[in-house]
Order: sequence, then C-alpha cells, then structure tokens
Amino acid sequence: MLKAALQLIRIPDLLLLAFAQVLMRQAVIAPILQVYGFEPATPGITLFLLVAGTLCITAAGQIVNDYFGLKTDALNRPDRLVITRLIDKEGAMRLYQGLTIIGVACGLLLAYLTRSFTVAFMFLVIPGLLWFYASNYKRQFLVGNIVVAFCAGMGLLVTAITEMATLQATYGELLFETAIPRTVYSWTGGFAALAFLLAWIKAMLCDMENEPGDREMEHRTMPVKWGLRCSKLFLYGIIALTCAGLALAGMFGTPFDGTLTLRYIVFGQIVPLIVLAVLTGLSDSPSGYRQAITLTRFIMLTGMLYSLVFYYLQARTHGISLFGLFWVK
Repeated sequence: MLKAALQLIRIPDLLLLAFAQVLMRQAVIAPILQVYGFEPATPGITLFLLVAGTLCITAAGQIVNDYFGLKTDALNRPDRLVITRLIDKEGAMRLYQGLTIIGVACGLLLAYLTRSFTVAFMFLVIPGLLWFYASNYKRQFLVGNIVVAFCAGMGLLVTAITEMATLQATYGELLFETAIPRTVYSWTGGFAALAFLLAWIKAMLCDMENEPGDREMEHRTMPVKWGLRCSKLFLYGIIALTCAGLALAGMFGTPFDGTLTLRYIVFGQIVPLIVLAVLTGLSDSPSGYRQAITLTRFIMLTGMLYSLVFYYLQARTHGISLFGLFWVK
C-alpha cells in the first residue's frame, strides 16, 4: 500500500514543488524584506501549513488524475499502472479524499492565522479545479493544459500572498504605502509566470506521450485534434515565448550590475529550452517524450535555483547577510 501511494503521488514532482516554495520564501521574499529593514513575518508553523497543504492537494490531484485516466493509461502504459495493479480503485479514492481533506484543512487554518480570505479561496478552489481537470478538462482542447499550468503558477504565488497577508496583519495598510508589496509580487510573479509556462510545456509533452491512448478514447487534446506535427509547432511557439521573456528579463528586468543574471538565464534556461525543442522535434515515440518531460523538470529546477543567485545579488548590492550567516563583498 505504501509503495503504491508513493508511486501515485509522484514524489519527485512534490519535492520540486516544496523546494520551490521554500526558495520563494527564504531566497526571494526574505531578502527583499531585509533590504527594507523588515524580517519575514511568516513563522515556522505558517510556512509548514503552506507547504503541507499545497503538497497534500497536489498529491491528491495526481491520484485523481490517475483514477480518471485509468482507461487511457491502460492503453498507453499498462506496465506502469498503479491503480488496479498495486492498489484498488476504492483505496485510491479514499487516499485522494484523505489528502484533500488534510490539504484544505491546512489551507483554512493558514487562512485563519494570516487573516486572508484570498488564501482560503485558493485552498478551496484549487482542489476543485484539479478534480474537474482530471475528470473533464484534461480531455479538452487546450483547457486542461492551461488549468494545470495555472495551478503550478499559483503554487508559487501563494507564498507571496501568505507573506503579505501576515505582514499586513502586523503593520496594517501602512505596509502598502511602501514598495515592498510591489517588489515581492513582481519577483514572485516572475517565478510564477515561468512555472506557468514550463508546466504548460510539460503538460503538452504529456499529451504527446499519451496521444495513442487519447486518440483511441476519442479525447480532444491538441495532439489528437491537430496532430503531432502542428502540436509541436505550437509547443515551439511557447518555448520561443519563454525564451524571449527570459531574455528580456535578463537584459532589462533586473536592477543588478554585471551580467551574472543574463549568463545564468542563457546557460541555465534558454540553452536547455533550445535542447528541449530539438529533442521534442526528434521524438516520435512515448519514450522520447518521456525524456523531454524529464528535461523539462530539470529546466524547472534550474529556473527555481535562480532564486539563490537573486539572493546573492541582493546581498552584494544592498549589504544584507546571506541566510544570516555571512556577508558578500
């Protein structure tokens, strides 16, 4: 049962999400607050509730996605089925319900502690979106991809929403007369936008991998409706848009001296994205698309790791300490 549960919830994806949320809090939001003379307002219990609630809801989404995609998965990858092979459908549904209840409870307690209606709304709406995605949207043209990408972006943006809500409860509306909210939301929003685009790319690659089974089940995903060739052209467009946005951000969107940011973006993001486009173009089998999906996860990781570069540049520019341990000259 434990082995089946771990396979269902996709531990690597959950670890990446948790790591990204902690990085947003510790390496993006915290140094911005330090620059303005504030300490992060989110105590340990609040950060724990945020990460735990998000992970439980995400894990539940993975389970219900496999639950409703059972017939398609039986056609595409029968050897990798978890539901019916390692765990029965009833057990999978009970696990989904338990994780959803825990995740929503964590979110509502977090909303109560931060006095944020927005946080409560997100932790109530996102599980519903994931349910409808798995049961209906994922079979529809474009809608499913956008929904799952939106949820990925919000998984990062909620860290800023939580922190700002806590600060507002402490300092009142005076906080919003400073540049802090604008700066925090600008940077976390940039990371969230990158997560949105990369999750969209990953979702499209999953659709390409699953195209044979989706066609057999008469789903309306882009590879089924447009064919693989046109779907790849559309994917190239999203990759080009991502590369252009990253290049503009590196050249004009950062207030730091030097070329460290631009070099990181070029070699850590744009070059791997170009490799991803080439790999996708050469892929003509599910195994090829799985390799492309793995590369997309790597690009997601390197994208989130720029937060550490951001922290370093903030410390060097404004003379703040790195994680309270040492100073950069």
